[in-house]
Amino acid sequence: MPTDLAEGAKAPAFKLPRDGGGTISLADFKGRKLVLYFYPKADTPGCTREAIDFSKLRAAYQKAGVDVLGVSADSVEAQDKFKKKHSLGIPLLSDESHKKLEAYGVWGKKSMYGRTFLGVTRATFLIGADGRIARIWPKVKVDGHAAEVLAAAKLLPG
Repeated sequence: MPTDLAEGAKAPAFKLPRDGGGTISLADFKGRKLVLYFYPKADTPGCTREAIDFSKLRAAYQKAGVDVLGVSADSVEAQDKFKKKHSLGIPLLSDESHKKLEAYGVWGKKSMYGRTFLGVTRATFLIGADGRIARIWPKVKVDGHAAEVLAAAKLLPG
């Protein structure tokens, strides 16, 4: 589903269930920089590498004053298993309704091996301390991505 989100736009608000229980909302990060990365499916090869890369850089993100959240359409239970299996150090959010995935423009038609289906596009949003989208990576290539996002986040004020 297309979206009008662009750099400089106000980030769509969200409140989603997270791994381990409870919820996380955009409002929880008011005045802080936030990386919101969307991934297609927990415990698949590319998504696992991406989550591990963000987890490995967690201390560097924290030192830079940046929080990181992963979001997919997987259930909380699937997120819990994924996080435990790979010792991931970042919160994983579940959007089984696809409402926030649609708000960020990452839910839509995909194709693989000649088959068309609905799913999550791998994309990352860097949200500034002002709550506005500072940078968008619309079609992420996993290798080196977490480090590239960290470098961009370090350049943001706040």
